[in-house]
Amino acid sequence: MPYPIESKLVIAVSSSALFDLSESNAVFENQGPKAYKEFQEANLNNVLKKGVAFPFIRRFLQVNQRFKDEVPVEVVLLSRNSATTGKRVFRSIKHYELDISRAAFVEGKSPYEYVPAFNASLFLSANEVDVQNAIDAGFPAGVVLPSKIVNDDGDDELRIAFDFDGVIADDEAEAIFKDGDLPEFHEYEVKKSAIPHQPGPLADFFKKLSSLQELEDKEVEADRNYKRILRTAIVTARNAPAHERVITTLEDWGVSANEMFFLGGMVKERILTRFKPHMFFDDQRSHLKSDTGDIPMVHIPFGIANNSDLKRESAGGQLELVT
Repeated sequence: MPYPIESKLVIAVSSSALFDLSESNAVFENQGPKAYKEFQEANLNNVLKKGVAFPFIRRFLQVNQRFKDEVPVEVVLLSRNSATTGKRVFRSIKHYELDISRAAFVEGKSPYEYVPAFNASLFLSANEVDVQNAIDAGFPAGVVLPSKIVNDDGDDELRIAFDFDGVIADDEAEAIFKDGDLPEFHEYEVKKSAIPHQPGPLADFFKKLSSLQELEDKEVEADRNYKRILRTAIVTARNAPAHERVITTLEDWGVSANEMFFLGGMVKERILTRFKPHMFFDDQRSHLKSDTGDIPMVHIPFGIANNSDLKRESAGGQLELVT
């Protein structure tokens, strides 16, 4: 029997983020839904290849192996597939021994509206329209961008990196900086240095990760040789003196990151190639670039930085495969 979901840290993930559905998607786009259904039935026992979010999700679920009494995390599948065409997805989940038991199959519709129903603190999808709809509805969501699939199975550590403004916090500061006036931005943030930011789209996710780190803190107190499984970082373009308000905000929320980088406009890849996150979240696509293409990245289409990034479409009535 599945455990109650109300107090867990829940991630909702689409099948397109978890697995590589490029072949299936090509069948759908070129031949239509009937051919797609027949293709999935014919390939029911052919295991899907891993998608961009797979290593992140696998390691996230391993948190429960460290805390078997609490079982503090869960992953839920939200899919545009029907339950029939989704059978192959669940067989692939079973093959990879992923502990995912809850799912919503909505047969061509956008599943974003079920994010709060599953108590999800994050919805990951490769479908930009679904993610934008979720963000517009006030739900935490991000677009998983294409990248190489890195299978680093050498250890269990889960590394997660975040931008600050427009991701963990709101976009108040970015609204000030929108005209590129750095002195005005610094002056504003210094004046506000003792006033915490309002939460951004991934604030709840970040706070709950900090709660997991508190569980690890207790393990370290009991056993100094305990090896932590979770490592978080904030990688922001801010620098001094605008750094102080970031710290004020985290202190006010009672949370922290293991590592913090105030880059003053440096290219974030310089840090990310060293930190090697299993997922990096940023609200600006210009920051989500990697020469090697092996850093899993998620775009958070929130706030002023994204006012013109995506031409919004209505998902109503559309039968789109990307899930």
